[in-house]
Amino acid sequence: MLLLLLAGTVCVTAATAAIAAAPPEPARRAQLARWLRDDCGACHGMTLHGGLGTPLTAAALADKPADSLVQTVLRGRPGTAMPPWSPFLSETEALWLIEQLQAGTPPAVSHAPHSGD
Repeated sequence: MLLLLLAGTVCVTAATAAIAAAPPEPARRAQLARWLRDDCGACHGMTLHGGLGTPLTAAALADKPADSLVQTVLRGRPGTAMPPWSPFLSETEALWLIEQLQAGTPPAVSHAPHSGD
């Protein structure tokens, strides 16, 4: 019985990981795009090809599990310059960003006026 329960949990977890994250609302997407460019770009390079941090290109992220990358974004990497972003991002938002990066389509930054950053 325990084995069936564990197998079911693994299947549900795997199925959940395979579901694409729903895109955030347009204003939030714009904010996430600015953070990706300005804050992530400060270490990962403004073009996301690397710097202090590793590249965030589709090629660099291709073999990395999305759920692992989401946890890195949310929890950071202790002992490195990678901070935890969980105070600022939900797990769904982090997954959406990771999916965009792995697809090679990071969200574009709009040049419209904004507030609250």
